[in-house]
Amino acid sequence: MKTYKELHKPASEFESRSEYLDHELQIMKPKRYRLNLPGRDFRFEFEDLVPALAGTLGIIAMYSSVMMAWANGLTEAWDHVTLGKEFAIEVSRVEMIIPTFLFVILASGFINPRANLAGNHGPMIPLIASIALAGAHPLALAILIGVLGLLLSIFKGGSRLVNLTSKGVAGGLLIFLGFTGSLSQIKTIQSWGMGLESSTVQAGSMGFLGLIILAVTVILYSYLARIDKRWLAIPACAIVALLIALIGGASFDLQFTTQMGLPNLNPVHWWGSTEEGWMLGLPNMQHFIASLPFAILAVAMWSPDFLGHRIFQEMNYPKKTEKVLMDVDDTMTMCSFRQMVGTAVGGGNITSSWGTYMIPAAIAKRPIPGGAILLGLMVMAVAILGTPMDIAVWPPVRCIALLVGVFLPMIEAGVQMVKRSTCAQAAGICVFTAMVTNPVLAWALAMFLDNNGLIGDKDRAKSLSLIDKLVIPLSILIICVSAILTVGMLKGDYGIHPFI
Repeated sequence: MKTYKELHKPASEFESRSEYLDHELQIMKPKRYRLNLPGRDFRFEFEDLVPALAGTLGIIAMYSSVMMAWANGLTEAWDHVTLGKEFAIEVSRVEMIIPTFLFVILASGFINPRANLAGNHGPMIPLIASIALAGAHPLALAILIGVLGLLLSIFKGGSRLVNLTSKGVAGGLLIFLGFTGSLSQIKTIQSWGMGLESSTVQAGSMGFLGLIILAVTVILYSYLARIDKRWLAIPACAIVALLIALIGGASFDLQFTTQMGLPNLNPVHWWGSTEEGWMLGLPNMQHFIASLPFAILAVAMWSPDFLGHRIFQEMNYPKKTEKVLMDVDDTMTMCSFRQMVGTAVGGGNITSSWGTYMIPAAIAKRPIPGGAILLGLMVMAVAILGTPMDIAVWPPVRCIALLVGVFLPMIEAGVQMVKRSTCAQAAGICVFTAMVTNPVLAWALAMFLDNNGLIGDKDRAKSLSLIDKLVIPLSILIICVSAILTVGMLKGDYGIHPFI
């Protein structure tokens, strides 16, 4: 059997760039848990810069949101804890150096290119304040998530759950997550524009700037889709949004406060006392008990998250590229280790598959390793330089990058998956349930109903075994319902108090 290096052909031998990229995907043979080298097992292409830049912008936004949520929640939950913006930036930079080097550059770039990058668990961000107020400890939570994730990956539970999720359920989940995520980013831009204020600018007088940025983004994104260059959407739209905001007179709102240098990388500083770092010390048994329901919930949400990212590869890659598709169980293994190691060295991220990297990479028809190495180097450079973080988290840049790089492609992929009426039925139930409760419960309930022929394709249900039809879906549904009720996710909407 010929190697990748022997099968590789220069781009000049193909009629189009797209055909060259398709051929690259078809001839790659990435090794699992063995050394993969540039030139021998994969190549760097300029398209790799797109997901690398997109992932960098996305993860800075995610990490900063996570750490500020922890800072606010823990400060409110504990009398002796006082954490602020400086703490959040410092912890974000810790996450962007050690875990990035180990689990982005080394793990997904060189050791196992079948595992997608371990990034951030976006759907958990709104819950972090509740996690802190429930008495959970970030390190206890990380250990539990890591252990549960490893158990699921060892027994191949992740890939089995993906296979049990039909196109209708997956499509509905993508549509809902894409739609709600888009609305969130649009509202953030609107609030940013209306909130611009200085000694010469009256609050509300520059609200039009948000509308202009969004309008230009729609036009530019549509044009890029028309010419089959959607993989350029994140850098192009983010740069244009930045220029419009600066030219439009909002430059006074962009402030550079992050200093160049390395953050404190000593774990003892972060977890060694109640007077510095996280100001929590090491976790005790009570912390583990309070963290357990949230850990179960986080791991339960991995499968639909991973599924959405793999679907983007399947939809954009040509045939005969199964060897370069992300392996759900390997990704789960890396996420589990990264969760424990990243938090142990001082971080506070809740990990999942890196969507702001995978979605643009799939659209650009690129495999995992090349972009992973470039992204890792970019993220580490930004963490050390400091100043680029201030630009990346500025609302016009951050929100537009997330809109065109994650949420709009999710809507498009979801719509493409529900063309048949049976798929549309399952998708509709999934979207409705997510609106009533949340995406996790929606996925679990829709999967159970679909696999038992109560909605969606009845012929598909007949082909499933009793375990796949009833035992696994019902167990997942019970676990998700129990976790949601235990942590009080329905308290705000339905007055159901948490059980802990």
